[in-house]
Amino acid sequence: MKKLTTDRIESLDLPIATAWLMGECMQARGKQDLWMRQRPEVLQALREQAVVQSVESSNRIEGVSIAADRLRPLVLGKARPRDRSEEKLAGYRRALDWIFSRKRQVSFSPEVVLKLHALAQGGMSGDAGCWKSKNNEIIEILPNNERRVRFVPTPASETPDAVDKLCVVYQQIRENEQVPVLLTIATCIFDLLCIHPFRDGNGRASRLATTFLLIQEGFLVCRFISLERIVEQRKEEYYKVLEQCSKDWHDGKNNITAWWNFFLSVLKSAYGELAQKVEDKTSPGPKGDMVRRVINDQVGSFVLSEIAAQAPGVSLSLIKKILMMMKKEGAVKITGRGRGAVWEIIRKR
Repeated sequence: MKKLTTDRIESLDLPIATAWLMGECMQARGKQDLWMRQRPEVLQALREQAVVQSVESSNRIEGVSIAADRLRPLVLGKARPRDRSEEKLAGYRRALDWIFSRKRQVSFSPEVVLKLHALAQGGMSGDAGCWKSKNNEIIEILPNNERRVRFVPTPASETPDAVDKLCVVYQQIRENEQVPVLLTIATCIFDLLCIHPFRDGNGRASRLATTFLLIQEGFLVCRFISLERIVEQRKEEYYKVLEQCSKDWHDGKNNITAWWNFFLSVLKSAYGELAQKVEDKTSPGPKGDMVRRVINDQVGSFVLSEIAAQAPGVSLSLIKKILMMMKKEGAVKITGRGRGAVWEIIRKR
Protein backbone atom coordinates (compact mmCIF):
# COMPACT_ATOMS: atom_id res chain seq x y z
CA MET A 1 0.00 0.00 0.00
CA LYS A 2 1.21 3.50 -0.84
CA LYS A 3 2.64 5.70 1.90
CA LEU A 4 0.35 8.22 3.55
CA THR A 5 1.57 11.69 4.49
CA THR A 6 1.26 10.55 8.12
CA ASP A 7 3.83 7.81 7.38
CA ARG A 8 6.40 10.45 6.47
CA ILE A 9 5.63 13.00 9.17
CA GLU A 10 8.74 12.31 11.27
CA SER A 11 10.98 13.17 8.31
CA LEU A 12 9.19 16.36 7.26
CA ASP A 13 10.74 19.78 7.88
CA LEU A 14 9.05 22.14 10.34
CA PRO A 15 9.05 25.71 8.95
CA ILE A 16 9.48 28.60 11.38
CA ALA A 17 6.01 30.02 10.65
CA THR A 18 4.41 26.65 11.38
CA ALA A 19 6.36 26.31 14.62
CA TRP A 20 5.22 29.79 15.70
CA LEU A 21 1.54 29.02 14.99
CA MET A 22 1.83 25.77 16.88
CA GLY A 23 3.42 27.53 19.85
CA GLU A 24 0.58 30.07 19.95
CA CYS A 25 -2.00 27.28 20.02
CA MET A 26 -0.17 25.38 22.75
CA GLN A 27 0.12 28.54 24.83
CA ALA A 28 -3.61 29.19 24.44
CA ARG A 29 -4.43 25.65 25.53
CA GLY A 30 -2.49 26.32 28.69
CA LYS A 31 -4.86 29.21 29.52
CA GLN A 32 -8.07 27.19 29.05
CA ASP A 33 -8.57 26.29 32.68
CA LEU A 34 -8.19 29.91 33.77
CA TRP A 35 -10.77 31.10 31.23
CA MET A 36 -13.18 28.34 32.22
CA ARG A 37 -12.93 29.40 35.87
CA GLN A 38 -13.22 33.13 35.13
CA ARG A 39 -16.67 33.36 33.53
CA PRO A 40 -18.51 30.03 33.49
CA GLU A 41 -21.81 31.74 32.59
CA VAL A 42 -20.25 33.08 29.40
CA LEU A 43 -18.90 29.65 28.49
CA GLN A 44 -22.33 28.09 28.93
CA ALA A 45 -23.84 30.48 26.39
CA LEU A 46 -20.86 30.04 24.07
CA ARG A 47 -21.28 26.27 24.15
CA GLU A 48 -24.83 26.44 22.81
CA GLN A 49 -23.92 29.03 20.20
CA ALA A 50 -20.89 27.02 19.01
CA VAL A 51 -22.96 23.89 18.48
CA VAL A 52 -25.52 25.74 16.36
CA GLN A 53 -22.82 27.45 14.31
CA SER A 54 -20.83 24.23 13.85
CA VAL A 55 -23.87 22.34 12.62
CA GLU A 56 -24.89 25.15 10.28
CA SER A 57 -21.45 25.94 8.84
CA SER A 58 -20.18 22.39 8.36
CA ASN A 59 -23.29 21.47 6.39
CA ARG A 60 -23.44 24.77 4.49
CA ILE A 61 -19.86 24.24 3.26
CA GLU A 62 -21.22 21.14 1.52
CA GLY A 63 -24.24 23.00 0.13
CA VAL A 64 -26.72 21.81 2.78
CA SER A 65 -28.80 24.57 4.37
CA ILE A 66 -32.25 25.12 5.86
CA ALA A 67 -34.53 28.05 6.68
CA ALA A 68 -33.16 30.38 9.38
CA ASP A 69 -36.22 29.97 11.61
CA ARG A 70 -35.78 26.17 11.61
CA LEU A 71 -32.07 26.09 12.47
CA ARG A 72 -31.95 26.64 16.23
CA PRO A 73 -35.10 24.64 17.13
CA LEU A 74 -33.83 21.73 15.04
CA VAL A 75 -30.27 21.77 16.38
CA LEU A 76 -31.40 22.20 19.98
CA GLY A 77 -33.78 19.26 19.69
CA LYS A 78 -36.98 21.31 19.88
CA ALA A 79 -38.17 20.34 16.41
CA ARG A 80 -38.15 17.14 14.36
CA PRO A 81 -36.46 16.94 10.93
CA ARG A 82 -38.83 17.43 8.01
CA ASP A 83 -36.55 16.44 5.12
CA ARG A 84 -33.13 15.10 4.17
CA SER A 85 -31.31 18.40 4.72
CA GLU A 86 -32.78 18.81 8.19
CA GLU A 87 -31.91 15.20 9.01
CA LYS A 88 -28.27 15.89 8.16
CA LEU A 89 -28.18 18.92 10.46
CA ALA A 90 -29.80 16.98 13.30
CA GLY A 91 -27.36 14.14 12.67
CA TYR A 92 -24.36 16.44 12.89
CA ARG A 93 -25.63 17.65 16.25
CA ARG A 94 -25.91 14.04 17.46
CA ALA A 95 -22.34 13.42 16.33
CA LEU A 96 -21.10 16.44 18.31
CA ASP A 97 -23.05 15.23 21.34
CA TRP A 98 -21.35 11.85 21.07
CA ILE A 99 -17.90 13.49 20.88
CA PHE A 100 -18.46 15.88 23.77
CA SER A 101 -20.09 13.28 26.04
CA ARG A 102 -17.11 10.89 26.10
CA LYS A 103 -16.08 10.27 29.71
CA ARG A 104 -12.95 8.34 28.77
CA GLN A 105 -10.40 8.22 25.97
CA VAL A 106 -11.56 6.41 22.83
CA SER A 107 -8.84 5.32 20.41
CA PHE A 108 -9.05 6.75 16.90
CA SER A 109 -10.10 3.81 14.75
CA PRO A 110 -12.02 2.94 11.57
CA GLU A 111 -15.02 2.22 13.79
CA VAL A 112 -14.93 5.80 15.12
CA VAL A 113 -14.73 7.22 11.58
CA LEU A 114 -17.69 5.08 10.50
CA LYS A 115 -19.71 6.08 13.56
CA LEU A 116 -19.12 9.79 12.99
CA HIS A 117 -20.17 9.43 9.37
CA ALA A 118 -23.28 7.42 10.26
CA LEU A 119 -24.37 10.05 12.79
CA ALA A 120 -23.59 12.98 10.48
CA GLN A 121 -25.58 11.45 7.62
CA GLY A 122 -28.60 11.27 9.88
CA GLY A 123 -29.19 7.56 9.36
CA MET A 124 -31.53 8.18 6.41
CA SER A 125 -28.96 7.33 3.73
CA GLY A 126 -28.52 3.67 2.85
CA ASP A 127 -24.73 3.97 2.96
CA ALA A 128 -24.48 5.99 6.17
CA GLY A 129 -21.58 4.54 8.13
CA CYS A 130 -20.36 2.49 5.15
CA TRP A 131 -17.21 2.84 3.09
CA LYS A 132 -17.72 3.90 -0.52
CA SER A 133 -18.51 1.06 -2.90
CA LYS A 134 -17.47 2.90 -6.08
CA ASN A 135 -14.49 5.05 -6.96
CA ASN A 136 -15.10 8.78 -6.57
CA GLU A 137 -13.58 12.04 -7.74
CA ILE A 138 -13.42 15.51 -6.24
CA ILE A 139 -14.98 17.78 -8.83
CA GLU A 140 -14.76 21.57 -9.10
CA ILE A 141 -17.46 23.52 -10.92
CA LEU A 142 -15.77 26.37 -12.80
CA PRO A 143 -17.40 29.82 -13.28
CA ASN A 144 -18.38 28.82 -16.83
CA ASN A 145 -20.13 25.72 -15.37
CA GLU A 146 -17.50 23.35 -16.75
CA ARG A 147 -16.44 20.49 -14.47
CA ARG A 148 -12.81 19.89 -13.54
CA VAL A 149 -11.38 16.92 -11.65
CA ARG A 150 -9.52 18.49 -8.76
CA PHE A 151 -8.33 15.23 -7.16
CA VAL A 152 -8.78 11.47 -7.55
CA PRO A 153 -9.02 9.85 -4.07
CA THR A 154 -8.10 6.33 -3.00
CA PRO A 155 -9.96 3.61 -4.97
CA ALA A 156 -12.95 2.05 -3.22
CA SER A 157 -11.29 -1.37 -3.12
CA GLU A 158 -8.34 0.04 -1.13
CA THR A 159 -10.30 2.37 1.15
CA PRO A 160 -10.93 0.12 4.21
CA ASP A 161 -7.25 -0.85 4.41
CA ALA A 162 -6.14 2.76 3.88
CA VAL A 163 -8.28 4.05 6.77
CA ASP A 164 -7.17 1.17 8.97
CA LYS A 165 -3.52 1.97 8.22
CA LEU A 166 -4.09 5.68 8.88
CA CYS A 167 -5.56 4.97 12.31
CA VAL A 168 -2.77 2.52 13.23
CA VAL A 169 -0.02 4.94 12.17
CA TYR A 170 -1.72 7.81 14.01
CA GLN A 171 -1.81 5.82 17.25
CA GLN A 172 1.82 4.74 16.86
CA ILE A 173 3.01 8.32 16.35
CA ARG A 174 1.02 9.51 19.37
CA GLU A 175 2.48 6.75 21.55
CA ASN A 176 6.04 7.54 20.43
CA GLU A 177 5.52 11.26 21.20
CA GLN A 178 8.24 12.26 18.73
CA VAL A 179 5.99 14.57 16.69
CA PRO A 180 4.00 17.56 18.03
CA VAL A 181 0.41 16.46 18.57
CA LEU A 182 -1.17 19.25 16.53
CA LEU A 183 0.89 18.36 13.46
CA THR A 184 -0.08 14.72 13.88
CA ILE A 185 -3.79 15.60 14.06
CA ALA A 186 -3.61 17.99 11.09
CA THR A 187 -1.76 15.44 8.95
CA CYS A 188 -4.15 12.63 9.89
CA ILE A 189 -7.18 14.72 8.91
CA PHE A 190 -5.51 15.69 5.64
CA ASP A 191 -4.89 12.04 4.75
CA LEU A 192 -8.49 11.18 5.65
CA LEU A 193 -9.69 13.87 3.22
CA CYS A 194 -7.41 12.51 0.49
CA ILE A 195 -8.65 8.96 1.01
CA HIS A 196 -12.21 10.35 0.76
CA PRO A 197 -13.65 7.14 2.20
CA PHE A 198 -17.37 7.80 1.69
CA ARG A 199 -19.70 8.35 -1.25
CA ASP A 200 -21.05 11.50 0.43
CA GLY A 201 -20.36 13.41 3.65
CA ASN A 202 -16.55 13.26 3.61
CA GLY A 203 -16.15 16.92 4.57
CA ARG A 204 -18.56 16.65 7.49
CA ALA A 205 -16.94 13.43 8.70
CA SER A 206 -13.45 14.98 8.53
CA ARG A 207 -14.52 18.05 10.51
CA LEU A 208 -16.11 15.84 13.15
CA ALA A 209 -12.92 13.76 13.28
CA THR A 210 -10.97 16.99 13.79
CA THR A 211 -13.12 17.90 16.78
CA PHE A 212 -12.85 14.34 18.13
CA LEU A 213 -9.04 14.32 18.01
CA LEU A 214 -8.65 17.85 19.40
CA ILE A 215 -10.94 17.07 22.34
CA GLN A 216 -9.02 13.83 22.97
CA GLU A 217 -5.81 15.86 23.25
CA GLY A 218 -7.26 18.55 25.53
CA PHE A 219 -7.88 21.35 23.01
CA LEU A 220 -11.31 22.26 24.38
CA VAL A 221 -11.82 25.46 22.39
CA CYS A 222 -14.09 23.66 19.89
CA ARG A 223 -16.65 23.26 22.68
CA PHE A 224 -17.05 27.05 22.81
CA ILE A 225 -16.00 28.42 19.41
CA SER A 226 -17.08 26.87 16.12
CA LEU A 227 -14.07 25.81 14.06
CA GLU A 228 -16.49 24.97 11.25
CA ARG A 229 -17.67 28.58 11.11
CA ILE A 230 -14.08 29.83 10.78
CA VAL A 231 -13.40 27.31 8.01
CA GLU A 232 -16.58 28.38 6.20
CA GLN A 233 -15.46 32.02 6.36
CA ARG A 234 -12.25 30.92 4.66
CA LYS A 235 -13.82 28.32 2.37
CA GLU A 236 -12.04 29.39 -0.82
CA GLU A 237 -8.68 29.26 0.94
CA TYR A 238 -9.63 25.88 2.45
CA TYR A 239 -10.23 24.29 -0.95
CA LYS A 240 -7.20 25.98 -2.51
CA VAL A 241 -4.88 24.67 0.21
CA LEU A 242 -6.31 21.15 -0.03
CA GLU A 243 -5.72 21.12 -3.78
CA GLN A 244 -2.21 22.50 -3.41
CA CYS A 245 -1.16 20.02 -0.74
CA SER A 246 -2.76 16.97 -2.36
CA LYS A 247 -0.59 17.34 -5.47
CA ASP A 248 1.66 14.24 -5.73
CA TRP A 249 -0.09 12.71 -2.69
CA HIS A 250 -0.43 9.34 -4.43
CA ASP A 251 3.34 9.30 -5.00
CA GLY A 252 4.14 10.23 -1.40
CA LYS A 253 5.80 13.48 -2.48
CA ASN A 254 3.23 16.11 -1.52
CA ASN A 255 4.14 19.19 0.51
CA ILE A 256 1.76 19.58 3.45
CA THR A 257 3.13 22.82 4.94
CA ALA A 258 0.29 25.04 3.66
CA TRP A 259 -2.29 22.69 5.20
CA TRP A 260 -0.46 22.71 8.53
CA ASN A 261 -0.50 26.50 8.54
CA PHE A 262 -4.17 26.68 7.59
CA PHE A 263 -5.18 24.14 10.23
CA LEU A 264 -3.16 25.84 12.97
CA SER A 265 -4.35 29.33 11.99
CA VAL A 266 -7.98 28.22 12.31
CA LEU A 267 -7.29 26.86 15.78
CA LYS A 268 -5.37 30.01 16.73
CA SER A 269 -8.29 32.19 15.55
CA ALA A 270 -10.70 30.15 17.64
CA TYR A 271 -8.59 30.60 20.76
CA GLY A 272 -8.32 34.31 20.03
CA GLU A 273 -12.11 34.58 19.87
CA LEU A 274 -12.49 32.63 23.09
CA ALA A 275 -10.05 34.88 24.92
CA GLN A 276 -11.81 38.00 23.68
CA LYS A 277 -15.29 36.81 24.65
CA VAL A 278 -14.21 35.63 28.10
CA GLU A 279 -12.02 38.58 28.98
CA ASP A 280 -14.10 41.43 27.46
CA LYS A 281 -16.73 42.24 30.08
CA THR A 282 -18.11 45.21 28.14
CA SER A 283 -19.30 43.27 25.08
CA PRO A 284 -22.92 42.10 24.77
CA GLY A 285 -21.59 38.57 25.08
CA PRO A 286 -22.29 35.43 23.09
CA LYS A 287 -26.07 35.83 23.29
CA GLY A 288 -25.76 39.31 21.82
CA ASP A 289 -23.59 37.89 19.03
CA MET A 290 -26.19 35.22 18.43
CA VAL A 291 -28.98 37.81 18.16
CA ARG A 292 -26.95 39.78 15.61
CA ARG A 293 -26.45 36.62 13.58
CA VAL A 294 -30.16 35.80 13.65
CA ILE A 295 -31.04 39.36 12.61
CA ASN A 296 -28.53 39.36 9.75
CA ASP A 297 -30.00 36.08 8.48
CA GLN A 298 -33.44 37.65 7.97
CA VAL A 299 -34.83 38.02 4.48
CA GLY A 300 -37.27 40.88 3.96
CA SER A 301 -39.02 42.63 6.86
CA PHE A 302 -39.44 41.06 10.31
CA VAL A 303 -40.89 41.80 13.74
CA LEU A 304 -39.45 41.44 17.22
CA SER A 305 -41.39 38.24 18.01
CA GLU A 306 -39.85 36.48 14.99
CA ILE A 307 -36.33 37.15 16.27
CA ALA A 308 -37.35 35.93 19.73
CA ALA A 309 -38.66 32.67 18.23
CA GLN A 310 -35.36 32.09 16.45
CA ALA A 311 -33.24 32.93 19.50
CA PRO A 312 -34.72 30.88 22.36
CA GLY A 313 -33.35 31.69 25.79
CA VAL A 314 -32.63 35.32 24.91
CA SER A 315 -34.60 38.06 26.68
CA LEU A 316 -36.69 40.54 24.71
CA SER A 317 -34.80 43.39 26.36
CA LEU A 318 -31.49 42.11 24.95
CA ILE A 319 -33.01 41.68 21.47
CA LYS A 320 -34.33 45.27 21.62
CA LYS A 321 -30.92 46.49 22.78
CA ILE A 322 -29.13 44.79 19.88
CA LEU A 323 -31.69 46.09 17.37
CA MET A 324 -31.23 49.65 18.62
CA MET A 325 -27.44 49.27 18.44
CA MET A 326 -27.71 48.02 14.86
CA LYS A 327 -30.09 50.89 14.04
CA LYS A 328 -27.48 53.41 15.23
CA GLU A 329 -24.90 51.61 13.11
CA GLY A 330 -27.14 51.95 10.06
CA ALA A 331 -27.52 48.19 9.73
CA VAL A 332 -31.32 48.07 10.20
CA LYS A 333 -34.29 50.41 9.92
CA ILE A 334 -37.67 50.47 11.67
CA THR A 335 -41.17 51.39 10.54
CA GLY A 336 -43.90 51.95 13.14
CA ARG A 337 -43.85 51.69 16.92
CA GLY A 338 -44.58 49.26 19.71
CA ARG A 339 -45.70 45.71 18.94
CA GLY A 340 -46.53 46.63 15.36
CA ALA A 341 -43.03 47.89 14.59
CA VAL A 342 -41.50 46.31 11.49
CA TRP A 343 -37.74 46.01 11.04
CA GLU A 344 -35.67 45.52 7.91
CA ILE A 345 -31.99 44.88 7.14
CA ILE A 346 -30.21 47.66 5.23
CA ARG A 347 -28.21 45.81 2.62
CA LYS A 348 -24.95 47.45 1.61
CA ARG A 349 -24.57 47.88 -2.15
